[in-house]
Order: sequence, then structure tokens, then C-alpha cells
Amino acid sequence: MTDIEKIETRLSRALDRIAAAAGKLATPAAPAAPEDEDATRLRAELEAERAKTAQLNERVNAVRQRQDSSVASMERRLARMTEQLDLQSLEMLRLKKANSKLIEANRQLREGREAQVIEPSAINRSLVAELEALRAERASELAEMEDVLGELKPLMNTGERDA
Repeated sequence: MTDIEKIETRLSRALDRIAAAAGKLATPAAPAAPEDEDATRLRAELEAERAKTAQLNERVNAVRQRQDSSVASMERRLARMTEQLDLQSLEMLRLKKANSKLIEANRQLREGREAQVIEPSAINRSLVAELEALRAERASELAEMEDVLGELKPLMNTGERDA
């Protein structure tokens, strides 16, 4: 039981100290005006900081929107360039194939000339291969021109808006 009495004594002393401290807080300090001035100044500073924070948030949102639009623009441009690259790759493949046919047809013509026997079908194959090669080269050039025009079109639109 002595332990309980010791604990009760300690608790009562602690409660007395708490009551004394609460009493000191309850009684106002002599100069009330400086606290009001400090509180007013602090509130003004707080409001100024809130305004700065709001401005910074607006700036961050504006930057984020610009960045999102830039990313979307870059993604569209990347998609367009990928399509153009795919088209050019196909045209280059077609051009290679046509050129290899042309090389083979010319080889057959050369061998026929050396043997002094030129077959009309070899001449026809050679002419057809040459036409295919020319068409493939033209298609490749058209694809390249499409790429150039695709890059120039946004610049021309910007110039029209500025005028």
C-alpha cells in the first residue's frame, strides 16, 4: 500500500504544478498590445506567404500545361515521323529489289552480247526491270518530298499566323 500512497502523492504534486502553470497562462501578461501587434504582423506575413504560394501554384500549373501540350505535340510529331520512316523503308526496299532485277537483266544482256545471241525476252526483261527501278526511285523521291513538306508545313502555318 505504500506504493499506492507514493503514487498518489506524486500525482497530486504533478496536478498542483499543472494547475500553477495553467494559472500563469490564464493571467494575461502586462503588455497586451505587443502581442496583438505581433499577431497582426504574423498574420500579415502568413497571408503574404499564402499569396506567394498561390502564385507559385499557378505558375507550376501553367508550366505543367505547357509541358503537357509540348509532350503531346512531340508525340504526334514522333508518330508522323515514324510513319514517314516506315514509308521510306518500304520504298527503299522496293528500290533495292528493282535494282537487283535490273542488275540481273543487264548481266543477262551482257552475256547474250558476248555470246552474240541476244534474246528478245532478255531485252524485254531488262526494259521492264529498268522501268521498275525508275518507278521505285520516283516513289522513293516522292516519299522524301513528303517528309520535307511535312517538316515545312508547320513552319508555313506559323508564318501565316504571324502575318
